[in-house]
Amino acid sequence: MQQTERLAYLIEYLWQETHDAAIADLPDTEAERFEMFRGLVNVRPATPIAADFIEVQDAFLKNYNAQQVTSLTSLTPYLNDDIYLWQGDITQLEVDAIVNAANSKLLGCFEPNHNCIDNIIHTKAGVQLRLACADLIDKQGRREGVGKAKITPGYNLPAQYVIHTVGPQIRKTPVSQMNRDLLARSYRSCLELADQQNLSSIAFCCISTGVFGFPQDEATQIAISTLMQYKREHDSDITVVFNVFTDKDAALYKEGLKHYD
Repeated sequence: MQQTERLAYLIEYLWQETHDAAIADLPDTEAERFEMFRGLVNVRPATPIAADFIEVQDAFLKNYNAQQVTSLTSLTPYLNDDIYLWQGDITQLEVDAIVNAANSKLLGCFEPNHNCIDNIIHTKAGVQLRLACADLIDKQGRREGVGKAKITPGYNLPAQYVIHTVGPQIRKTPVSQMNRDLLARSYRSCLELADQQNLSSIAFCCISTGVFGFPQDEATQIAISTLMQYKREHDSDITVVFNVFTDKDAALYKEGLKHYD
């Protein structure tokens, strides 16, 4: 089965699952078809799915994701030998774990094709990620608290694992000390979990700076200072990638890291 056939199968399966009827017409272009697939995946609840679907989905996503992979060996350390700054799509990074800025339900973003990191990570990992997260929440019997961290497989991502953390949501500024401490705790919890799992590398997104509204400049300072303090206190040799998406975030991290050079 070729990629075009796999994508058509996945769309038709998910459409029929939702609408209880066959889809009349598929979009014309591959890009439009992937967008449709992504939207259907985004809204799908955390319910069991057929093994045949998983087999086709995994073959499709592994091939799709392999088209754009960035390994650590292709990057140059930004500070010392173990701290990197990289601008791009975090789902392309071939590291031991990437960090997902999750919400308290831990189930990913349900808004079709929403441009948030939670959405794209769940899309490119596959439907198994939502199922794994649902299992974690079911077992703990409550929503995920702010500043904690959970780990799941990365499934079809280049990263082996995804570490999920819920950062603080900012409703007004100036940011309270409590929320600053909670953001630092998110970073620290991810680092502690990565070290507990004997991971050698972790890539951080900009936790809480998107729809959660944490000011980017303050969040950058907290991310960097928390990492530096953690490395001093724990003598950790874990390799860290600060992953940014916007030019503004890249500039903030470059400025912040200069103080430790």
